[in-house]
Amino acid sequence: MGKQFNIIIVGGGIAGLATAIALRAPNRKITVLEQSSLNREIGAIISLQPNASKIVEQTWDLAKTLKEKGSMADEGFQVYNLDGELQMRIPLSTTEKYGAERMLYHRIDLHDALKKRATSADWPGESAEIRVSSRVTRCDCEEGVVYTQTGEKFQADLIIGADGIKSVIRDSVLDTKVRALRTGHSAYRMTLPVDKLLADCKTFCDVVDPRAPYTTMVMAHSRRMIMGPARNGSVYSIVAMVPDEDMNEDSTNTSWTTHGDIPKMKETFADFPEWARGPLSCVADGEVGLWQLRDIDPLPTWTRGRVVLVGDAAHAMLPTQGQGASQAIEDAEAVGAFYADLDIDKDGLEKIKEINQKIFACRYKRATTIQQYSRQAAKPATEEGSVKIKMSPSEFMDYNCNYGGALEWTKRQEEEMAAKEAEDKVVEDISKMKIVEKEVPAQEVVA
Repeated sequence: MGKQFNIIIVGGGIAGLATAIALRAPNRKITVLEQSSLNREIGAIISLQPNASKIVEQTWDLAKTLKEKGSMADEGFQVYNLDGELQMRIPLSTTEKYGAERMLYHRIDLHDALKKRATSADWPGESAEIRVSSRVTRCDCEEGVVYTQTGEKFQADLIIGADGIKSVIRDSVLDTKVRALRTGHSAYRMTLPVDKLLADCKTFCDVVDPRAPYTTMVMAHSRRMIMGPARNGSVYSIVAMVPDEDMNEDSTNTSWTTHGDIPKMKETFADFPEWARGPLSCVADGEVGLWQLRDIDPLPTWTRGRVVLVGDAAHAMLPTQGQGASQAIEDAEAVGAFYADLDIDKDGLEKIKEINQKIFACRYKRATTIQQYSRQAAKPATEEGSVKIKMSPSEFMDYNCNYGGALEWTKRQEEEMAAKEAEDKVVEDISKMKIVEKEVPAQEVVA
């Protein structure tokens, strides 16, 4: 059968499990090292844009599994102002244009579906193994070795760094620690049973049907509430964004999440419409998290030796465009596509380095553009001098969602580059002709 292709994925979140799915194939050993003891996602509702839901539901054949868990297609956006007046309602049906819908999931349901798809023997290729309580502390990128806090050592042909915004694998790739940047925003997050809203928040339900698959936003200058359902309309998620505040940080912690102070949250949104504030009074202590929003600047590279970064480890971004998880899914698909034909018996370390560079070349500009646009949309949190993306929201939606996978995107990039080179050549030739005409004396031209 030949040598087994040995792969280690550091991080068992959405990015890590998605990459495990994409890499599954015969004669491959995939080990996912997850630092937590339960390997279970927390959090509320998550959306995948059409560019990523197409991969998850169609390419990886998880539509039925996720539908059974209560996945919902988002039918549109509705935006209210601080006076509670409806400013716009935008229907959203994207299948005809983009080949898939914007999907709403409970984060736990999406994580569980990906975990089953990565580890179950029911799918083609060898199933991945998840090792919990395996906190990786460092990595030798050239030798392909990761070391854990407990002193274990794992050797691999390929290492995937999917360990999030505080990635230790990224530190090894870049040989320096990358600082996560304050963005000026934090977000309270909570999830409520819809039955509770219907019983206790009648004023809210008179305005917004919490069972309907719509994303609702209430906007103020520095604060906003973003709300929507999941699990077939049985639960309702609220993200309430506020100006950032200092929080007690622990350098060993892997997130910037603490318990939310409910009285303080209610005070912060005291000038919001009464109906919009209703759900904030329906949550109990311990049911609200306060999440400090941070991102990172674009990195000089995502790869070194046997290692390539994916997801937040490579391009952590703000949630303002709803593309964080979607870009992690795209990364995973790209890794799978570029490694599809690798023959580890014939191809050595140099081939792995070459493929990792191709993944980076394919993914970097696209993910960085989306990362920077997401930061730009969070004004005034963005810093002066940051790169400006000159696309309208509709153009950016097309840029996000008109995506057919890594190989198609690479071909498109190559065609665009060839067209640009041809255009530049024409301009150069015309310029040379003008110079020649200028240099030739007029009488010689007449002659």
